[in-house]
Amino acid sequence: MIPLCHSTELPEGQSRSFTVNGLALMAIRQHGLAHVYENHCPHRGVRLDWQAGRFLDQSASMIQCAHHGALFLIESGECVAGPCSGDFLRQHPCIEHDGSIWLQSLPQRDS
Repeated sequence: MIPLCHSTELPEGQSRSFTVNGLALMAIRQHGLAHVYENHCPHRGVRLDWQAGRFLDQSASMIQCAHHGALFLIESGECVAGPCSGDFLRQHPCIEHDGSIWLQSLPQRDS
């Protein structure tokens, strides 16, 4: 397992960015659960954050692409509005244990 951060460093309704194995990731906490995705828009292939580590819309209920406003569900990564509607962000399984958030495996870059 790969440590990302202490659980307290990802408060409810907040997001953070990480780089693991050269891969840009984001973590978001919603309803007490941490969700980790690649920081990569399936439509344009660019980073999603509009400021470093900022991925959520104004209501903090959806992930929003800073480049074209596409909206993604936090719990599944599905795009529900925008040019990539129906596509999904690539999710990376994580767990919380001993007060930390851990990736369950080392992310691999696509070849």
